[in-house]
Amino acid sequence: MTSGRVTVYFAALLARTEDGWEASDTELDDVETLSDLADLAREATADYDDDTVLVFIEQEDAWFGVVRVDGEEDPRIYVSDAAAAARSSYGEILLTDEMLGRTPDDDGAVDLDALDLDGTEDGEPEASDADADGDPVSDDDAGTPGAPAGPLGDSEILADLGVPEKDLLALESGDALSEIADILGAAEVLETVR
Repeated sequence: MTSGRVTVYFAALLARTEDGWEASDTELDDVETLSDLADLAREATADYDDDTVLVFIEQEDAWFGVVRVDGEEDPRIYVSDAAAAARSSYGEILLTDEMLGRTPDDDGAVDLDALDLDGTEDGEPEASDADADGDPVSDDDAGTPGAPAGPLGDSEILADLGVPEKDLLALESGDALSEIADILGAAEVLETVR
């Protein structure tokens, strides 16, 4: 739950086989890392060699993500809004250190020697923590450190499948996954698991 309401996620696998696209809904409760997610995708095409699997993840109208796994290659990732995804447990799986420009050993600990201690009282917003009207900026408005608002990742992830970069970047959360599936010719199979 988030803010007193249930957060709704949708996750599905689309596997491209010799017979076309096959869809299956997927449970992400046991997935903790991108590697786990890639393994789950590869299991979907265990009977086929080097087939493409797309993992679709969506949080209501907040953000969507696509992970593409081609055989044993490293997964390719696109997230529509990195800051929104960073506030989600499933989004955190997709936002790798490499995508965010962090080194793997960066644990996010605060370097106390590097802090500028200016003497403000606890709870008193600093000038940089207020908007133009002087109202405090909430953490939700400021974004998550290291995760920019807006798209992040491989925006050409679906270009060879008929969804060019400019079209992918123009998609809005909510209908994006259905629109992608429609372009791929997989709308009907995706709807069977939605």
